[in-house]
Amino acid sequence: MLLEQGHQVVGIDNLNDYYDVRLKHHRLQGLETQPAFLFHQLDIESQSGLDNLFKTHSFDAVLNLAARAGVRQSMVDPHVYMATNAMGTLNILESMRRSGVRKMVLASTSSLYAGLPMPFNEDLPVNTPISPYAASKKAAEMMAYTYHALYGLDISITRYFTVFGPLGRPDMAVMRFIKWISEGKPIEVFGDGSQSRDFTYVDDIASGTIAALRQVGFEIFNLGGGNNPISMKQIITWIEEDLGKSSMLDIKPFHKADMVSTWADISKASEILSWSPRTSPREGIRNCVEYYLANKKFFAKVKL
Repeated sequence: MLLEQGHQVVGIDNLNDYYDVRLKHHRLQGLETQPAFLFHQLDIESQSGLDNLFKTHSFDAVLNLAARAGVRQSMVDPHVYMATNAMGTLNILESMRRSGVRKMVLASTSSLYAGLPMPFNEDLPVNTPISPYAASKKAAEMMAYTYHALYGLDISITRYFTVFGPLGRPDMAVMRFIKWISEGKPIEVFGDGSQSRDFTYVDDIASGTIAALRQVGFEIFNLGGGNNPISMKQIITWIEEDLGKSSMLDIKPFHKADMVSTWADISKASEILSWSPRTSPREGIRNCVEYYLANKKFFAKVKL
């Protein structure tokens, strides 16, 4: 979207193997043909690497979408989550301060709202994270506020709600369910399938993130579908309809680090950013299935 708007974009990623790297290279293939896009394989945990990047390029703004994601995996390896999500964010803020870059959009998470009343609004005290992942993102948010208060950096924090799309992460439900149902394999469902999410299509997340580039001082914005939460059962039903296949369920115990439901109050993003989602969850699932079927040979190689 930024390239389509005529911007020059520098992308960085360490291309780690938390999930199948083929997906990351597949995404990059479409970007690296664009003359206004430049990619560096770089880890935000490297302060010296970031400092060199900021010396090489003159940035108007930083979109910090780099993170270790995944609630359950953060319980397996909590140290890397703090190193990337908290220290990595600090490293970027330091490079911004040193080079005079004033604007950051920091991607955060709806996981911070665990245990709070729905629909979640940005004024709720998110002080009870129930996973190392959520705790690491809370730490990143607080460090961003500190750099706003001390050095005047303009910070927009965007709390994302269950982002999904055709090339989404293979550890998330949508891609897993599509691939498993298509291949006739049992799908793993944690709990009874009644747990629900405020699903948000990737195009809407991208447009909301770009909208958050405006000068706001320091603000937090929910970017979510803004709909009543949609159950896992409903997502499975839609995928079955679009694939023309029935699923086989492998029921697992509900995971204690998972949230039962999420639901975003998106009125603040609507008012300040003039943003609202345009793609319904039903349409988004259909887009995912159509992309999967059109690229079935590629997805057959992707490891879940």
